[in-house]
Amino acid sequence: MERGPLMPNVGHPSKTRLILAVAAVLLLVTPIPADQGKQGPVKVFILAGQSNMEGQGKIAAVPQSNGGKGSLETLVESPATAARFHHLVDRDGKWIVRDDVWIWYLGRKGNLTVGYGAREDRIGPELGFGVVMGDCLDSQVLLVKVAWGGKSLAQDFRPPSSGGEVGPSYKELIRHVKDVLASLPSLFPDYDGRGYELAGFGWHQGWNDRINQAFNDEYEQNLANLIRDFRKELDVPKLPFVIAETGMSGHEERHPRALSLMRAQAAVAQYDEFRGNVAFVGTKDFYRPPEQSPSSQSYHWNSNAETYYLIGAAMGEAMKKLCGK
Repeated sequence: MERGPLMPNVGHPSKTRLILAVAAVLLLVTPIPADQGKQGPVKVFILAGQSNMEGQGKIAAVPQSNGGKGSLETLVESPATAARFHHLVDRDGKWIVRDDVWIWYLGRKGNLTVGYGAREDRIGPELGFGVVMGDCLDSQVLLVKVAWGGKSLAQDFRPPSSGGEVGPSYKELIRHVKDVLASLPSLFPDYDGRGYELAGFGWHQGWNDRINQAFNDEYEQNLANLIRDFRKELDVPKLPFVIAETGMSGHEERHPRALSLMRAQAAVAQYDEFRGNVAFVGTKDFYRPPEQSPSSQSYHWNSNAETYYLIGAAMGEAMKKLCGK
């Protein structure tokens, strides 16, 4: 990870002390290659869903977007939030690039940094999730993000066990994951052939099901089947699975379908077969109102970067527990 402290003020020490001080600082600020100090196979985490997994959190503090409120730049620079987000920039104020966490998102790939949201000026949950997992694991981490806007679980991601036509997005999800895992040497030059372990799955989706009563009614069943079918397809029977709540209006949400869908998401994690290997993450606390955000798009969490980062970090913390970390 390319980060390090500033050179200390050493005053006028002896020549020996000066050499030791400079050597120590150089060790701290020299980037460590991705494969140095890493152990075992690459830990692979799948992140999937629709537009809120794509990520709509704005990075730049654009004055026209509510004066930059809720942007990632403002979070890093504002005295009220800088302490919580300073780890996202290096000593020169540039965005950190994590060489211990790789990401692949529908053809875009590299070391994890900002800009892997729906567009290069956005972030999604991948940033917070990747920071948490990169900090906690000794192995190289790979995030495989597969997400498209406007996709339902009832049709687009429909799993085989739900009957009817298997969703095209479900098929694409499986295809992309298998293709990436089969192509690690060509996708990531630092990959050294140590193998990989499919280590977890993060899901953030629900808007297109919560606006349709029929889709809403079968959401719980479809989500449980998605977990079962993905595990079977990739041959990982107890693959840890984290469900992030579709809580875009915070604690003020009153719409019956929205409330029903969130109850369905929480219920799946309570199935006996999923205890200890599936977790539900509440997200209502991460909602920020339009007056604190770059936009008033409630279905996109008002484009608030803090919200998307916190969702990802909470998913990462839940995944840590499922993985026994």
